[in-house]
Amino acid sequence: MKPLHFGWYWQGVHLRVVGVCDSKALVFASDVITRELNDQTLSEVCRFKSNGSSLSALGDLGECIVNGNTESKRKVMDIAALLGKATGLAFVDCSASSETIRMLNQVVDMGCCVVLANKKPLTSTMEDYDKLVSYPRRIRHESTVGAGLPVIASLNRLLSSGDPVHRIIGSLSGTLGYVMSEVEDGKPFSEVVKVAKNLGFTEPDPRDDLSGMDVARKALILARLLGRRINLDSIKIESLYPDEMGPDAMSVEEFLGSGIVSLDNDVQERVKKASLKGNVLRYVCVIEGSRCEVGIQELPKDSPLGRLRGSDNVLEIYSRCYKKQPLVIQGAGAGNDTTAAGVLADILDIQDLFP
Repeated sequence: MKPLHFGWYWQGVHLRVVGVCDSKALVFASDVITRELNDQTLSEVCRFKSNGSSLSALGDLGECIVNGNTESKRKVMDIAALLGKATGLAFVDCSASSETIRMLNQVVDMGCCVVLANKKPLTSTMEDYDKLVSYPRRIRHESTVGAGLPVIASLNRLLSSGDPVHRIIGSLSGTLGYVMSEVEDGKPFSEVVKVAKNLGFTEPDPRDDLSGMDVARKALILARLLGRRINLDSIKIESLYPDEMGPDAMSVEEFLGSGIVSLDNDVQERVKKASLKGNVLRYVCVIEGSRCEVGIQELPKDSPLGRLRGSDNVLEIYSRCYKKQPLVIQGAGAGNDTTAAGVLADILDIQDLFP
């Protein structure tokens, strides 16, 4: 992140990182008021995490202190109370855990800003959601939908201008976008999923992607942004595998070895039926009126979503101003670099609130 924001120094912006934590430990500056984690420390933290190690295994870091899990939670709250909103302190959640929700709600009460790449706090209960967004100028979450793509910012600008959004349809999973465009070329569904896994496009268990739950969380974030007071169980979700092939029924090896092959014919038949009508299959989210669902849809080949290839994300937004020709946002919707860029942009955006 340091190299990414280096060019901002000439504008007088300096990001002071006072702490980094994982589920096991917190690394923080010895004096969070006057000091920060230097580049050497941050590089060491990145090296440890890249190797899959816990921060609790870090040794002597000079001016920095490493606290264990029990102490770290208390220390985080102490830092929040000490620095609060006056300093522009931002809590950045790049985890994939729901365990951060309670802490985020507490730091919001202390006047801190929140930047999220983690979707779970925004897709928890409406009570938790209302708490997080109770100070809308102090929260940013661009990277929860489409990584670094300006999806949330564009939607917020439309809503702020008084332009009512009445329909959103989008392919918000790079993994499923890749899978759908590959089976369109006649490749077996099972082989495409295996290739996607080997390329690193899927989670270690591809069913985490094929279940549609990740897309559903993104759809819920967008729907709530439009004012829909709904929960995850309100969304119709199409999984690309049956319950009898779920994680509780068979291992990843069994699923990839023999289970998924039995789905090939059904997928190929759907591809052929769509093609006869001049359409293609895309796994999309649809938000329109009270409707919010994710699953496979037949779409015209010449539409922005129909032309989608590979792992890019595409979102079409229809509003009063964009009634016949939608506002289309397209680009890389996954990856460490794009997600980090989105998080960094959110952090810098929040700092405009402070002198």
